[in-house]
Amino acid sequence: MAEVRARVELKVGAKSNIDAEILSFRGLKTDKEHVAIIFKSADKTQPVPLVRMHSECLTGDVFHSSRCDCGEQLEETIEKMGHEGGIILYLRQEGRGIGLYNKIDAYQLQSQGLDTYQANNKLGFADDLRDFYEASQMLSALSVDKIRLITNNPKKVKELKSYGINIEEVVNTAAHIKHGNENYLKAKVSHGHHSLKL
Repeated sequence: MAEVRARVELKVGAKSNIDAEILSFRGLKTDKEHVAIIFKSADKTQPVPLVRMHSECLTGDVFHSSRCDCGEQLEETIEKMGHEGGIILYLRQEGRGIGLYNKIDAYQLQSQGLDTYQANNKLGFADDLRDFYEASQMLSALSVDKIRLITNNPKKVKELKSYGINIEEVVNTAAHIKHGNENYLKAKVSHGHHSLKL
């Protein structure tokens, strides 16, 4: 199922260069082009890798939108894995699975006072359409069945466990509060039950 490996240098912030390997897959459940980004650990004694399932967020990951904390969570994870090793499963599930254009429509509704979940619901979508089965396929292809999961989201923990992945530890990210994302983060805590200290 693992397909092609290529080494890449990741630049986080203005200074750091972190060496990683990017891996494509074939035979996944859908035709989405998910990738794994693999960071080597200097400490070979860590048998259980850090893993983050990161859903693509063009506005946050690339443009550091004020509406979310996705880019900051990704950068925090890359820096952590640059030191400790680990695997980022970068999943093409924009906007909790509703797609980029629908997410921009949801932004417009959020500007009118709806939170991120209410906006998705108003557009006719469930709170979260993401399915993490393909993430479990990717881990299986990498011969990984036991992980330390970087997440604040209990849905990710529950789903991965249901697909047979043993989660030894849940590692929370920091709360990346900035002007414009306070209501978004509050909704994640109150509605999505994310483990965030605001």
